[in-house]
Order: sequence, then C-alpha cells, then structure tokens
Amino acid sequence: MLSVVLRYYHTLKFLQWTQIKYRLRYQFSPIRPDTHIDDVQWSEGKTRFLNDSIDAPKSWLGNNVFKFLNQLHQFDQDIDWNFRGFGKLWTYNLNYFEFLAQANLSKYEGLGLIHDFINKEKEVKDGMEPFPISLRCIFWIRFLIKHQIKDEQIDQSLFGQLQLLSKRPEYHLMGNHLLENGFSLLFGACYFDNEGWWSQAKNILETQLTEQILSDGSHFELSPMYHQIMLYRLLDSINLLQNNYEEKEIAFLELLKNKAELMLGWLQQMTFSNGDLPQVNDSTNNIAPTHLSLMNYARQLNISIQQKQLSTSGYRKINRPNYEILIDVGQIGPDYIPGHAHSDTFNFVLHHQSNPLIVDTGISTYEKNKRRNVERSTSAHNTVMIDGLEQSEVWGGFRVARRAKVTLIEETNDIITATHNGYQRINCEHQRSFNFHSDAISIKDTITKNKVAKAFFHFDSNVKIELIKDTIKGTFGEMNFEGCDAVKVEPYLLAKGFNHKVEAVRAVVTFHHQLLTKITFQ
Repeated sequence: MLSVVLRYYHTLKFLQWTQIKYRLRYQFSPIRPDTHIDDVQWSEGKTRFLNDSIDAPKSWLGNNVFKFLNQLHQFDQDIDWNFRGFGKLWTYNLNYFEFLAQANLSKYEGLGLIHDFINKEKEVKDGMEPFPISLRCIFWIRFLIKHQIKDEQIDQSLFGQLQLLSKRPEYHLMGNHLLENGFSLLFGACYFDNEGWWSQAKNILETQLTEQILSDGSHFELSPMYHQIMLYRLLDSINLLQNNYEEKEIAFLELLKNKAELMLGWLQQMTFSNGDLPQVNDSTNNIAPTHLSLMNYARQLNISIQQKQLSTSGYRKINRPNYEILIDVGQIGPDYIPGHAHSDTFNFVLHHQSNPLIVDTGISTYEKNKRRNVERSTSAHNTVMIDGLEQSEVWGGFRVARRAKVTLIEETNDIITATHNGYQRINCEHQRSFNFHSDAISIKDTITKNKVAKAFFHFDSNVKIELIKDTIKGTFGEMNFEGCDAVKVEPYLLAKGFNHKVEAVRAVVTFHHQLLTKITFQ
C-alpha cells in the first residue's frame, strides 16, 4: 500500500497547477459532447486556399474497410464510429478522418464518409474527445478547401465541433495534445473567419511553441515520431497563413516559420544516412510523415533549414565513415508530461555501413498492458539495469514516478561521459562513458555500489551473431566485454510498428562494478 502511495506521490508532484486546475474543472463540470447547435448562431465556411500537403497513408480501402495500426476491419453494414474491437487508439484513428487526405480518395467518397459521421454524431463517444475533434476538423477543412465544397450540414457540424473544442482545450494534458488543439482552432478560425477562435489559437500556439520547441529544434517530448507529426501540423499551418493571411499576420507567420526551420534542422541531424529515424521513446514507423516527405513539403513552402547543434534534447549523433551512433544523455522529457518517455537513460542506437546494428526495441501498443510495460522498461533499451530496478519508474501506460536525472560530465568530439541518479533509492549511481574511434566504439559502465548489474544490447532482426566465450562475433566485427561476470544471448521481440513484432536477439551482460564494452568494426 505504501509503495502505491509513494508511486502516486512521485508521479503527481511534478504536475503543473494548470493541469490540476483543468483536470478538476473537466471532472466536475463536464461539457456534454453534443455538436448540434440549432439554437446557436453559426456561420458559413469562407472560400479559402491551400497548396497541396502530404498525402495520408492508405487506411480507407473502400467497402467499409479500414486499416489502422496494422489491423484491418470491415464493417458489415454501417460504420460504427465507436468500434473498440482493437482498442481505443484504433477508434481514435478511425475518428481522425486522416484518410480524407489519401491520394486516391474521391470527393464523393469523402463526402459520403463525412455525412455518415454527421448522421451518427449524437452517438459518437471517443471521437468527441478534444484530441480526435482537433485532427478531424483539420482534415475536414483541408478536404473542403481542396474540393471547394460548400455544404451547410458539414459547416454546421464542423462549427459545433470547434465550439466544443474551444470550450475544452486539453490544458490538463498539455504537450502535443494542446498543440493539436491550437492548430485545429487556427484552421477553424480561418475557415469560419472567427476572431474568438483566432485569438485563442494564437495564444495557445505562441505560448506552447515557444516552450515545446527546444533551442536545438527538438519537440520537448523527445519522440522523433511526435516531432514529425508536430512539424507536419506546423507546415500545414504555414501553408494556411501563406495562402490566406500572409500580410495580416506577418509576425505570427514568422514565428511558425522559425520553429519549423529549427524542427527541420533537428530532424535532419537525427536521421540516419539510410533515411531511418531512431525509434526512441514512443516512436515507430508508418504513423508520421517521413523525413523525406516533410523536407519536400517544407521546400514547396519555401521554408529553409536552420540546423543547431544537438544539445537541449539530450541526444547526440556521432558520424564516422564506418558507423553512425545516436546516444541519449539527456533527461527523460518534461517533468510534467513524461507520458511518451521510456526508462532509457544512456540508451544508444547504432548503424554500421548504413545498416541498423543495435536498435531500440520500439513500441507495438499503447494499451495499458504487460507489453506496454516491457517496451518502456530499462531492459528494453541498450543501457544498464541495476538490482532488477527501473532507472525511471514507468507505469500505468503513460506514467512516470521517480525518474533519473542526468549530469553531463565531459563532452568532446570523441568522448561523452555522463552520470544519472535513477538508482539513488539504493544509494547507487550509474556512469557511462562513450569513446568514439574511427573503427571502434568503447563504452565504459561504472556503478558506485557492489550491485548486480546487467547491460543490454539489442540487435536488429537482420543481424546474425555468434557468442564465442565472452565475445560476440558477426559480419560487422565483434564485441568484447572486459569485467563481465557472464554473457548470454537470448531472443526478444522487436517492434516494427503498432501490432507488428518480429523475433531478434539481444546480448545480456552481467557485471558488478565496471564493464568495458568494445565494439570493433571490420
């Protein structure tokens, strides 16, 4: 019982007062999700313009068939917008209406799907939460502008949904949720020429972009996937302003452009030479637009790239002729919103000759289950676990209680050394030092107490290795472990996307005080 109380204490103590205030307000003063506004004056959508954006992945397959998160479902007769057969995230995706941006979707198919939703919207549950409303309104407006559609029923529903969103922005969650609310209100304000929503959107975006985009260009939740999504939405907003408000909103447009330039620079540095992004924290493939599509979209909008040295995000990328390595020597994320963070301090991802060698386990689910716990745990990352404890206490799907704090000790072109206090509850600290050579990497792990420690190294599913005594050999070269008690190779499940896992192998190296790992490339 005491441990549960302490877990809640160490989780809740980091919340901002704003989050607490709005959570209480929404809990005790719920807004009825009824978007029918017959008694409220609403306005007709204005004629607006947009350049082409990024095409959405194909998720509407026709004949009432949808595919999201690698799971396909066909509705027998009518679409059930409350369908929960694959969990809430699938339901959310169904209600986002991102499929309206598919390259092959006709105007008449899109209109049919929108009207089907409107005819059933009184019964819609999860889809009337602020987050899916935010995305749905953006994709509806993009679709209406693209096809220059004037439809009174759609405008009335859209106005009502935006009105509901305006009354319930997600200040209790903050982070990417609140940004999505702001982007949606911006689109709604432009489409309906609504000054109230315009003021609200600008206030959210100016405040949150200033806080959430770090000085090196990273989105502060430190997930490359969410970084891509927020950059995508930012580029769409620039598109909107350039085509409809450029002269009126010069200062606001310049702010958006500046943040986009920084985000493009961070994304470019984080991307491996083969086009892969490291799947660190809550990141996986086939959710966000690709690095290449975002760069091309930015180029079409005349957005340049502003590249700052990786710093405040805590990530460092080292490029050598024979290898590329990304390491994490930063904090796990913003203290008051660590929902997409993992227990992965000093984790690293390594590519050899443009091919993935040592990878992050990735994510395959957002359900609050055992697999979610595994994928966020210390042992799912290329770092060290001491006494079987988590560096940062991840729990509840999107919660973190006590969390590791990092101190950077030394940083040069060839050496990075840092320590963290995630094991202070057993009076132990972990220090890791990376030494980069032209054809080798040395990793020294030191723990300050005589405890049982395990270092994990997760190999990509395409990598074949052989354990010979205490040495791992492969086509890449070899890994030697000095100071180890034992080395074993065991299977693990590598996430390749939501609901998509493949078998791979990892090395588990047991040691007590100090371990020196040397990776030598052929």
